[in-house]
Amino acid sequence: MITRARQELFKCIPLIGKGLGLVWQAARGWTVAWSVLLLVQGLIPAAQVYLTKITVDFLAADISSANSSTVLTRAWLPIAMIGLLWIFSQLIASLIRWVRTAQAELVQDSIHSLIHDKALELDVAFYENSESYDLLHRAKVDALSQPIALLESIGVVVQNSVTLVVLAGMIAVYAWWLPFLLIGSALPGLWSVGRYVLREHKWRLANTANERRSRYYDWILTDRSSAAEMRLFDLGGYHKATFRQLRADLRAGRLKLVREEMKSELFAGTIAWGGGIVGMVWLLLRVSRGLAKLGDLVLCYQAFLQGQKLLRSLLESAGRIYRSTLFLENLFQFLAQTPRLVVPPMPVDLPSPLREGIRFEQITFSYPGSDYNALSDFTLTLPAGKATAIVGHNGAGKSTLIKLLCRFYDPQAGRILLDGIDMKMFDPVVLRRSITVLFQEPVRYHTTAAENIAMGDLSAADDLGRIRAAANAAGAAGPIERLPHGYETVLGKWFGGAELSVGEWQRIALARAFLRDSPIIALDEPTSAMDSWAEADWLGRFRELTEGRTAIMITHRFTTAMHADMIHVMDEGKITESGTHEQLVAAGGHYAESWRIQMRELHN
Repeated sequence: MITRARQELFKCIPLIGKGLGLVWQAARGWTVAWSVLLLVQGLIPAAQVYLTKITVDFLAADISSANSSTVLTRAWLPIAMIGLLWIFSQLIASLIRWVRTAQAELVQDSIHSLIHDKALELDVAFYENSESYDLLHRAKVDALSQPIALLESIGVVVQNSVTLVVLAGMIAVYAWWLPFLLIGSALPGLWSVGRYVLREHKWRLANTANERRSRYYDWILTDRSSAAEMRLFDLGGYHKATFRQLRADLRAGRLKLVREEMKSELFAGTIAWGGGIVGMVWLLLRVSRGLAKLGDLVLCYQAFLQGQKLLRSLLESAGRIYRSTLFLENLFQFLAQTPRLVVPPMPVDLPSPLREGIRFEQITFSYPGSDYNALSDFTLTLPAGKATAIVGHNGAGKSTLIKLLCRFYDPQAGRILLDGIDMKMFDPVVLRRSITVLFQEPVRYHTTAAENIAMGDLSAADDLGRIRAAANAAGAAGPIERLPHGYETVLGKWFGGAELSVGEWQRIALARAFLRDSPIIALDEPTSAMDSWAEADWLGRFRELTEGRTAIMITHRFTTAMHADMIHVMDEGKITESGTHEQLVAAGGHYAESWRIQMRELHN
């Protein structure tokens, strides 16, 4: 147990330095000001004690004199200085709170920035498992305020240690062993605090998933996106019960920790009280024998009383320091995550425009944590300047092609070639700038309609002409112009804006994709949420919109796929049929059968 505690202590020491480094980096000037004010605040009590001593000496001397009218003649100045020091101490305390607030805000903003930078740097694969979400949750929620808490706890330790050393020196005058009795009787309390902090930290680690689940159920009970289904399917009671059970389990775990801590505190407090009694009895015996005065007994009692309070504060601060380092470990563990995708040290230039096209060559790929291959020995060529459609049932691996093309993941086997050059030879940032994508579940940005579209190319944020052209190309101009303030209308309900239908949101996302003037365009179910009229309008302009671009279109609708130059049918991660629409219908295969079913449903 002792060896383990020592290991934990040694592990915390570098974390303390790294935590303080975060504070220093984010708020250097405020940290210097806080340190100076803390030092001044620590000197004020000593100055007050010294002035009190002078006041008592003056009063005692004047009272013993024959002339009582001179009692306050000399004492008024130190009394006035004591009052001024009290006012000054209040001012210092207010300044410290102000400095601490500014310091805390800057540090939190800095840590937010570090977390955001790391979250954007990491691969999409990081978000494929629950352990990553637990790590991110602990970094964002638990560790965010810990650097400032660490600094504050260290300040309390330093301030109280100075006072404790003075008290220990005062009682050491009576016996050399009294300071050791004072400090030694508080050691069980230190053990109790450290044990509780370690147990609490382990409990938090073990229950991170349950804390996230409780937040999830709280969100789903109160969010607009789930409000309709909560009422239609009467799911409120079920989710409330699940939330209450999770909260009950978390509450029971915390209460159990506190109960155990109360027992440890009672034991440690009894020992500390016993140490003080031993010292008092010893000095009382000396007073009874005439070896000490009654004032010495009062002084020793006050020293032990104040010393125990200071030690308790020191122990609590030490516990907070330990807790802060444990949570900071989570933050630094997250910040130490590195992307899995390797960026080439000497990236080659991306061919622009494409002359040959894109080739998926013998690709085998499975998502992180999955034993199932989304693609198996997959080979496909997308000719440059042509539109290629990929059709197939859900789970066939169609959307995976777009994710690999954007290099969100690397395949376990095979290569993706652009004009014969392996994609891994390009800088991923440059590669992604050359691709525009309409994802199957596009983001709904709760900003203005114009800003929503501008997210596709922020360089066009002030170019309303380009934004309008992209909206026209996607069929989004009509819905936007019907809004109260047109392109300046805020979309979504988070900030009191206008809500759109699912199909209208999809057209906004499609406009965002078209705004980026890139040589490669990938559309994942571009018309899935459109009605037949909107689809017909958009398809009538499809060839014009993709002119000169290498386009890949993922779709379930054969009425959409038929507008492509080439159609490939996917099943279980492989291409099973290829050809133009007319060729595939004439072949009488799976595509032809599905086409007849869709046409029959369309006409019925």
